[in-house]
Amino acid sequence: MQNALDFLSEKDPIFKDIFEKYGMPAVPKRPQGFETLVLLILEQQVSTDAAKATFLKIKKATSITPEALLLMSDEVFRVCGTSRQKTAYIKGLASAILNKEIDLESLALKTPQQVREELIQLKGIGHWTIDVYLMFALAAPDIIPLGDVAVVKTIKELLGLATKEAIEIHVANWSPHRSAATFLLWHYYLQKRNRKVEYNP
Repeated sequence: MQNALDFLSEKDPIFKDIFEKYGMPAVPKRPQGFETLVLLILEQQVSTDAAKATFLKIKKATSITPEALLLMSDEVFRVCGTSRQKTAYIKGLASAILNKEIDLESLALKTPQQVREELIQLKGIGHWTIDVYLMFALAAPDIIPLGDVAVVKTIKELLGLATKEAIEIHVANWSPHRSAATFLLWHYYLQKRNRKVEYNP
C-alpha cells in the first residue's frame, strides 16, 4: 500500500492530504466465491450495516450455499429482510453455479476484464458488484468503482470535477493503483463523517 500511496501522491496531492489527516486505510478482504457475491448483492443500494444484518439472518436460517439458498422459500428470504428482487438475483446466481453456467473458482485465474465479462451475464450482478468483488476477493490492483456514491462524491469534493467524463479522464492517471486510490477515497469519506464500516460480516 505504501508504494501505491507514494505513486498516487505524486499524481494528486489529495492522497497525501488524506494520509496525513486520517492515516493509512485498511485494505478490505473477503473470501472468493458464492458467499461474498451473496453479501455484495445484499449491499447493493443499501448501507453495509443493513446488508450485514440481512446476511446474518439468512446465515442463521440456513447455510450460505447455492443448494441451500435455492431451496429456501421466498417468504423466509422476506422475513430475513431480503427484497423480492434481490431474492431473485441470489437464486439466479445459485442456479447458474449449480447448472455450471459459471465457475466462480476459475475467476481467480482470469484477468479482471474476463471476470467482468463472465459475471455481467448474471442478472443482478452489475459493474459495482463486480468492481468490489475484484477488489475485495480477487485483490485486483487497478479497479475504481465509479458506480459507488461515496467514491464519486469524494472525487467531486476534493477535485472539483463535475461530470462523469471529467472524472473518468482524471482517474485514468491513477492507474495502475486505482484500487488503492479507492480505499483512500472511502477512508476519507468515512473518517470525515465519523463512520466505521466492518467489511466482513
